Amino acid sequence: MKALIQRSRSAKVSVDDKTVGTIEHGYVVFLGITHEDTKHDARWLADKIANLRLFEDTDGKMNLSLIDTAGSVLSISQFTLYGEAKKGRRPSFVQAAKPAQAEELYDYFNAQLSDIGIAVETGEFGAAMQVDLTNDGPVTLMLESP
Repeated sequence: MKALIQRSRSAKVSVDDKTVGTIEHGYVVFLGITHEDTKHDARWLADKIANLRLFEDTDGKMNLSLIDTAGSVLSISQFTLYGEAKKGRRPSFVQAAKPAQAEELYDYFNAQLSDIGIAVETGEFGAAMQVDLTNDGPVTLMLESP
């Protein structure tokens, strides 16, 4: 499981020109799921993200987490994180999980964040989405479950 995290001041996701999710202060998390991923991976990644210290303290050091700052997550399913483009010019997505498995783990990941106490907004699984965000920093980090 891969998560591309962007610290944001504000973000929203729209489907067919209708906003389906919006946050102010927090992270936009683009989540990619592969065939071998399990609920254990989703739980591990949710805990890592909730406790990751990417927000600045009063000294300007990145020492505060989503939990510490009451931040939110805008979670976007993103199978293209498992795209492979080493050969040719058209990426292959064979490493991405099939939709049924991916949607189940995506929902589980979001539920785990909620259980930790993080407010979660989402896109629409499998839809063409437009994501607008103001990246704060910019701070962008790629995480991968063990």
